[in-house]
Amino acid sequence: MTLQQEIVGNAMQMAVVSLQPGQTVYCEAGKFLFKTTNVTMETRLGGPSGGGGQPQPGGSGSGGMGGLLRQAMGTAMQAGQRVLAGESLAFQYFTTRGGEGTVGFAGVLPGEMRALELDGTRAWFAEKDAFVAAESTVDFGIAFQGGRTGRSGGEGFVLEKFTGRGTVIIAGAGNFIDLNPADFGGRIEVDTGCVVAFEEGIQYGVQRIGGLNRQGLMNAVFGGEGLSLATLEGNGRVILQSLTIESLANALRKAQGGDKQGPTGGLFSTNAQ
Repeated sequence: MTLQQEIVGNAMQMAVVSLQPGQTVYCEAGKFLFKTTNVTMETRLGGPSGGGGQPQPGGSGSGGMGGLLRQAMGTAMQAGQRVLAGESLAFQYFTTRGGEGTVGFAGVLPGEMRALELDGTRAWFAEKDAFVAAESTVDFGIAFQGGRTGRSGGEGFVLEKFTGRGTVIIAGAGNFIDLNPADFGGRIEVDTGCVVAFEEGIQYGVQRIGGLNRQGLMNAVFGGEGLSLATLEGNGRVILQSLTIESLANALRKAQGGDKQGPTGGLFSTNAQ
């Protein structure tokens, strides 16, 4: 059953979801706005992939105490992953009873939202905190970028991963633009904070801006990007945002008279990371 949803608003969008009887949608704690009275709300520690959503094969109904133990361990592992990644510990689940119900969700920053349709063939990856809500048929997971990418990628070290079938709603800052690296020679380079989401099959990496020479140091010191750029390669959808969280935080600090960015705005920034 396709999730009926409408994204409304401009500078700060929200998603209004129409739930059919028996249909369930879940969101990250803190992103729920409103609901009709015939929609029940339940808070759980795990998502569907961790046993906290719909009953899983081999769960308590078929495995007795062993099934309960496996389910509890799966939920604990998923919750532990989310804590290590700096994500919310709990999910909120919404199900309508006795007719169609309505639920509203929103992100936490001024910007756009997007509904992604998963058909079970390709996963989607998104920046940390991009997730807003999804059908219970969509599994939420955490993907860690290892090695050099993880150490230097900043926002890209921890990614949210969505698999299964159904609708997942994400949010970002500013305006969105959809690109396909294949339309630009197979590769694009962007500020690490501008990546919102991308399809499975897109290769995500991080590269140094220039070499350790005069121009490379000029880019790092005065360019405002630090030493690295994100690289996206392959054939698939990529969603970028026009506003980064760091630039928004810098603007707010400056407006409050507490600008800590330094005279260059680049490598010499004194912002806590």
